[in-house]
Amino acid sequence: MSSPSPRFDQAHTDDLMSFLAASPSQYHAVANAAARLEKAGFREVRETDAWDGTSGGKYVVRGGALIAWYVPEGAAPHTPYRVVGAHTDSPNLRVKPRPDSGGHGWRQVAVEIYGGPLLNTWLDRDLGLAGRLTLRDGSHVLVNVDRPLLRVPQLAVHLDRSVNTDGLKLNRQRHMQPVWGLGEPHEGDLIRFVAGEAGLDAEDVGGWDLMVHALEAPAYLGRDRDLVAGPRMDNLLSVHAGTAALAALAGREDLPYVPVLAAFDHEENGSESDTGAQGPLLGNVLERSVHARGGTLEDKARALAGTVCLSSDTGHAVHPNYAERHDPTHHPRANGGPILKVNVNQRYATDGSGRAVFAAACEKAGVPWQTFVSNNDMPCGTTIGPITAARHGIQTVDVGVAILSMHSARELCGAQDPYLLANALVAFLEG
Repeated sequence: MSSPSPRFDQAHTDDLMSFLAASPSQYHAVANAAARLEKAGFREVRETDAWDGTSGGKYVVRGGALIAWYVPEGAAPHTPYRVVGAHTDSPNLRVKPRPDSGGHGWRQVAVEIYGGPLLNTWLDRDLGLAGRLTLRDGSHVLVNVDRPLLRVPQLAVHLDRSVNTDGLKLNRQRHMQPVWGLGEPHEGDLIRFVAGEAGLDAEDVGGWDLMVHALEAPAYLGRDRDLVAGPRMDNLLSVHAGTAALAALAGREDLPYVPVLAAFDHEENGSESDTGAQGPLLGNVLERSVHARGGTLEDKARALAGTVCLSSDTGHAVHPNYAERHDPTHHPRANGGPILKVNVNQRYATDGSGRAVFAAACEKAGVPWQTFVSNNDMPCGTTIGPITAARHGIQTVDVGVAILSMHSARELCGAQDPYLLANALVAFLEG
């Protein structure tokens, strides 16, 4: 399952860390990925415009989702796709519609729990606030208050004497509301503040999608700096690798496939939205690309029949303190290369044929790889993989990078693995 690794390029991991730091929300992640693609020669196309059949790199942005593809010169309408799938959202705390709350002399922000975060990791951290503001004319403005603004204070041990013996018990409604100052809450205060940070008048703001983020910068960790700690690796690590892989193919006219990056929103809460993998966005883009090149329904069917998707998401590295929670014969290790994720109950979409596709890509790239299977006594998580396979009828394989502390405010991976994943994705997209 392994082969000699390509020479480690620290520049890739450095760039990942910059990407993580600059992407406190899925909207920022999409904007940053689009900027990288623009630099590689891709151009944005709008869903409301008519599309032409010209070759080259193109991308569509819808909210927190991005679909990008590169059409080689002379690609036929029935040319199959190679798709790298990922998601832009991460578990966190999100601002409620009426955010101004508090009591007992404390001003607080009312938040809702998004996805399945490790709640305790959000305690006693300096937190910023980021997302997008929707103006009354329908346009959007990104905002990022990237300085200490909020904090979810934990109850002192003197008032919870059993916390270290019986464990910390958190009520999602009562215990997770952050403080952001002293005094009495006044309706409209938070949005007036955030609008001011964005250089806007609060009267122009018609809506918002805001979330908190931990402020610690991504950092190398360990004696040999062979680990990376940082936020939102699940799953911006894959978004970054997929963006880098697609950008690397810009200008290639010898590709047998049309390479695609599909970065969805809302994976962490089921993908059921117009920007999630359950929605029509990817299917619409693939179909319109076929028709823009003069294709028919038959051409679309032929293209999808030959399409393969790598659903790239983070997975579980074996935990040294909890090795019994893992399958005894499958122990993915940090810096051991990307993992192939398998679950026969279709929580992951990988089958034997997909395994062969992934193995071939890793062999071509000279990248070692590993296999992840859950312990039979542990429920298995899922990804956009099975959803993509079922919705579009395309062969899908689940892969990713093994990490620790998944769904924490700060996760941990091997410093080499992001680079190894990106190399494997390039080889896969090349065909």
